[in-house]
Amino acid sequence: MSRPDQLKLGTFVYTFGFHPAAWLHPGSDVQGANDLAHLKKVAQISEAAKLDFMFFADSPAAAIGDPAALARQPTKMNRFEPITAITALSQHTERLGFVATASTSYYEPYNIARLFASADHMSGGRMCWNVVTSDHDETGYNYNREGLPPHAERYERCEEFVDVVFGLWDSYEPDALLLDRDSGIYHDQNKLHELNHHGKHFQVRGPLNIARTPQGRPVIAQAGGSEPGMELAARTAEMVFSLASNIEKNRAFYANVKSRMAKYERHEDDLKIMPGIVINVGETEAEAEAKAQQLVDLMHPDVGLLMLQEFLEADLRGVDLDKPFPMERMPEKAKGSKALFDELKEFVTQGHTMRELITHYARRHTGNGLTGTPSQIADFMQEWFETRAADGFILMFPTLPSSLEDFTRLVVPELRRRGLFREDYEAGTLRGNLGISEPGNRYALARAAE
Repeated sequence: MSRPDQLKLGTFVYTFGFHPAAWLHPGSDVQGANDLAHLKKVAQISEAAKLDFMFFADSPAAAIGDPAALARQPTKMNRFEPITAITALSQHTERLGFVATASTSYYEPYNIARLFASADHMSGGRMCWNVVTSDHDETGYNYNREGLPPHAERYERCEEFVDVVFGLWDSYEPDALLLDRDSGIYHDQNKLHELNHHGKHFQVRGPLNIARTPQGRPVIAQAGGSEPGMELAARTAEMVFSLASNIEKNRAFYANVKSRMAKYERHEDDLKIMPGIVINVGETEAEAEAKAQQLVDLMHPDVGLLMLQEFLEADLRGVDLDKPFPMERMPEKAKGSKALFDELKEFVTQGHTMRELITHYARRHTGNGLTGTPSQIADFMQEWFETRAADGFILMFPTLPSSLEDFTRLVVPELRRRGLFREDYEAGTLRGNLGISEPGNRYALARAAE
C-alpha cells in the first residue's frame, strides 16, 4: 500500500436502509422503526466486522410534501431520536463507535454538551456528534419559527455554538476528580472552571456538571462543501461526510479542507474525509445488478416522483407518467449534482416518458452508487484511499441488515486480504480506532505552560 494507515468504515443508518423502498424488501425488518432489536442487530453485525461506527442521520421533523407519497416512504416519518438510540445501543456493544446528528439551529449548547458527554461516559468513549445547521424548512415549524434562517446566519450561530460546547467540555480538567474519602473532597475546586461565555447568540456561564469524558471529548463530525462549511471543518471537525460523486473532485476537496488545518495548529491526520457511498454487492455482477434493480422495482412511482421533484426543485404534480417529460418544467440549473442533472436532461431529450425518467433517476440516485463484485468494490475503495480522495467511507447500505451482511461477508475479507482494513480494533475509544488525537484541556494546557 502507498499509505501507512488503513481504511475507516462506518454504517450509515436510515432505519430500514438507504433506499426509500427498503422497508418493502424481505431483507429488512418492517417493525424496525420502533424496535431497538433491529438496530441492535445492525450494531452487532457492524461490530463483528470491526467497522468503526454507526452513523445516524436525522432531521427532527417529519417530512412535508405529497401525503400519498410520504405514506409510502417512512424514512423521516417514524424513527428514533438518535442520541437516545446510540446511548441504548452502546450498552449492547463494546468497541463500535456511534455518530448522532444534532442541529445547532434547534438545541442550546449546554444541552448538547451534557447529552453527548453523558453518552460518551456511558459508552466508555465511543460517541461522536455530527454537527449540522439543518437544511429543511419543515424543522423550523416545530421550534417556534417560520422555516429556516438564512444560510449565513445559521453558520454564524453554528460557529459560536461549537465553541461554547468545546468550552463546556473543558469544564473539568482531566485530573480534577480527587474522590478522596479520607479528606471528604470529591473534586479539586481549582480544576473545575466556569466558562462565562458572552457572545452574539449565547450567554453560558457553566461549568458543565459532568467530568471530562473517557476520550477527552466526543468526536466531531460535519458535512458540507460550502466555504463556511469547509472552514468550520478545518477548525473543528475530526470526520467530514462528503459525497462520493467524482474522484477528481473529492481529491480536490480532500486537499482543500486539509490544507486549511495548519493555521489552526491541527495535524491533517486528525481529520478523516469519509465520502458516503451506496453499495450493492453480489458474488457476480449480475447478482449485484439484480439486487439494485429489485429495489427500483419495489418503489412506487409516487415516491420516485417526490424524490425527483426534490432533486429538480420542480413542481411535477399532475404530470402524466406515460408521456414525455414536460421540458417547460425543467429548471435551468441543478440543485444538487450537476453531473446527474445533465444526465437527466439528456435522458429526457431522448423522448423517454416520465415513468422511465423516475426509474432512471431512482437507479442512479439510490441504487447505482457502487454496484459490483467484492473485487470491484475493493478496487474502487483502494483507488480513492491510496490517491487521497478519501480516508474511508460511510457505507449507505440500500437495505438493513441484509446489504450490510452482504458487505461484511463479501467485501471485508477482500479488503483485509489487500491490507486495507483492520483485523481487530486498535483501541477502546472511537478516537483511538479512528487514529485521531485527544484534544488537550485548555485549562490544563495553560497550567502546564506556567
